[in-house]
Amino acid sequence: MYIIKVKGVAKIPDYVQLRDDKFTLLAYFRVDRPDKSLDKVGLGHKADYIMNIIKDLPFGQILKLDVEQQS
Repeated sequence: MYIIKVKGVAKIPDYVQLRDDKFTLLAYFRVDRPDKSLDKVGLGHKADYIMNIIKDLPFGQILKLDVEQQS
């Protein structure tokens, strides 16, 4: 899975994209409202782990993440 954090401009908020290994979009959500999107793709139980990574991830950087290895 890949995480991309995108900086919003003007009235468009900052958001996050979660993509699979084929780079297909899995989830797209605002940085401040991840809950329903993560639940929808089955990652609600990993929300704290994912959001801690997103918090420190610079805008525009793509990070490969293996959520299956995390508890």
